[in-house]
Amino acid sequence: MFRPSVDNFDAAIVLGAMIRPDGSPSPALTRRVARGIELVRQGRVEHLLMSGGAVRHPTPEAHVMRDMALAEGIAPGRVVVEDQSHNTIGNAVLSRPLVKARGWTRLLVITDACHLPRALYIFHRFGLAVHPAAALPAHRPGWEWYGAWGREILALPWTILRVERAKIMERVIR
Repeated sequence: MFRPSVDNFDAAIVLGAMIRPDGSPSPALTRRVARGIELVRQGRVEHLLMSGGAVRHPTPEAHVMRDMALAEGIAPGRVVVEDQSHNTIGNAVLSRPLVKARGWTRLLVITDACHLPRALYIFHRFGLAVHPAAALPAHRPGWEWYGAWGREILALPWTILRVERAKIMERVIR
């Protein structure tokens, strides 16, 4: 049961990750969804907004994420799907109208720890005041984990350029 308090959130936006060729979730996707389910079960989050389109697989990541949450007993009315985004910028831009339409103000964003700094920057720049919730591996991280941190560090300057260009385009369109 959801119990409102200062530590509770209207929704957690769970960011997508790779789906394997056979349609099964990658470890990153599994971690992120598991973290969202955990927070719902703890009564800290009312809704899960699954965000991710069809990137490397014809099935949108958000559909796999929704199915995982439903299979774990999360009520369908507590799971919202954004299934068109192809990257973190898209996650923020396309989640924004869903958040606004539902009147959600207290938000978490769930992703891997290494991705959180970049995700927080993107979501804040697009007007979503999200708080971080890291999806951590169940075991001691290996080289793959450290490689992901390196990738995120290298991706940050390019992300800043893309976000700021998108913000300029938003102002021009208005």
